[in-house]
Amino acid sequence: MERSIANHEVETPSRITIKGILSLLMENVDAGNGKRVISLGMGDPSAYTCFRTTRAAEDAVVDALQSQKFNGYSPTVGLPQTRRAIAEYLSRDLPYKLSSDDVFITSGCTQAIDVALAMLARPGANVLIPRPGFPIYELCAAFRHVEVRHYDLLPNKGWEVDLDAVQALADRNTMALVILNPGNPCGNVYTEQHLKEIAETAEKLNILVIADEVYGHLAFGDTPFVPMGRYGTIVPVLTLGSLSKRWIVPGWRLGWFVTSDPCGMFRKPKVVERIKKYFDILGGPATFIQAAVPQIIEKTDEAFFEKNINMLRLTADICCRLISEIPFLTCPDKPKGSMAMMVKLNLSLLEDISDDIDFCFKLAKEESVIILPGLAVGLKDWVRITFAADPSSLEEGLGRIKSFCQRYAKQS
Repeated sequence: MERSIANHEVETPSRITIKGILSLLMENVDAGNGKRVISLGMGDPSAYTCFRTTRAAEDAVVDALQSQKFNGYSPTVGLPQTRRAIAEYLSRDLPYKLSSDDVFITSGCTQAIDVALAMLARPGANVLIPRPGFPIYELCAAFRHVEVRHYDLLPNKGWEVDLDAVQALADRNTMALVILNPGNPCGNVYTEQHLKEIAETAEKLNILVIADEVYGHLAFGDTPFVPMGRYGTIVPVLTLGSLSKRWIVPGWRLGWFVTSDPCGMFRKPKVVERIKKYFDILGGPATFIQAAVPQIIEKTDEAFFEKNINMLRLTADICCRLISEIPFLTCPDKPKGSMAMMVKLNLSLLEDISDDIDFCFKLAKEESVIILPGLAVGLKDWVRITFAADPSSLEEGLGRIKSFCQRYAKQS
C-alpha cells in the first residue's frame, strides 16, 4: 500500500496554480508591519463592497430553497429548467438556437474545463493553450495525460492569438484550440473579425475550439463581446461559462459546458452517451442553486449589469493611470474587458529583484500587497493585477507598489 501511494505522489502534476501561489504570498505577509492586506491577485470581486450581486439573484435562491422542492439530487447533467434557461440566455447572441440538450450544468467553470479535456483525452492527444493563460487548463490536461502546446498571445496586437504559431504547433493529434474571451489574464476582448479568423484556422486544421467565456459580457472598451459560438457553423465550439463573474457569485459554483455546434457533431449518439456517462460521476452544483437560475436570468435588471461595467471601466482606468506613473512597470495594452491585466516588470531599473516571483514575495512581505507573478500564467517577469477592487484599495495598493519600486530603484 505504501509503495502504491508513493508512486501516486511521484506522478502528481507539479503545475503552479493561482490559488496555491496566492496562499504562499499571503503566508509571506508581515503581520507586524501595521499595513492592511490589499489583494489584487484573485479574480473575486465579491470581496469588495462596490461589487455585490443583485437582489434578484439572492431572492431567487431564497425562493428555491424555501420551496423545499430542491433538497434532493438533480439529474447529473443538470435540472431541465436550468439547462433550458441557459440555452435561451446564450441563444440571445447567436444566429441559431441552442436547445437544453446542448447544455450541461457544472460546478463552476473550472469543472467545465475538466469535462472538456476529459472528453478530448486519448493516447497521444494534445491541445493548444494560450500563453499567458489560465493554469487550470495545464493542470487538468496533466491529470488526463493530454499534452499541452502553448501558442503566444501578441501583447502589441491587443493580445490576439498568434495564428501562425497555432498552425505551426498543430498536428494530426491536436484535438482543440483553447481561447479565453474576454481574456484572463490579459483583459483582451476579441473582434468579430479575429474570432472568425480563429474559427477558419481551426476548421482548416480540423480541430474544435474550446471557448472559455467565464467573463462573457464583461467588456467595457470599444470592442463588444461576441461569443465564439457565433462561428459554430464554421467549426464546432465547446462554450464554457458560469454565473460567477457577471453576477458576482463565484462561490455559488454554477457553471456550464455547452456544445455550440449547429452542424451536429456533438449530437451523434455515441458522443452524447460519452458526455452523459462522464457527468454521471460528477457532482454538480447544489440543486437549489440550479433551480434558482431561470429566475436569476429572467429577473436581473439591465441596470445591474451596466453598474458593474461602469465600475470595471473606472477601476481599469485608475489602474492604467497609476501604472503609467510608475516607470518600473509597463502595460502594453489597456484592458478592454474581464477583471485583470498583464503588466511588464522593467527589472533592469530595479536592484536586488531577480524576477517576478521575487518581486511579488518581497512586495507581499514589505507592503502587504498581493499581486500574481506572471510565471503563474506563463509569462516570466510580468505580473497580473486584478482591478476588480474598490477604487480606494486600488489607489492605496498601487501607491504602495510605487513606493516599493522606488526603494529598490537602481541609483544612477
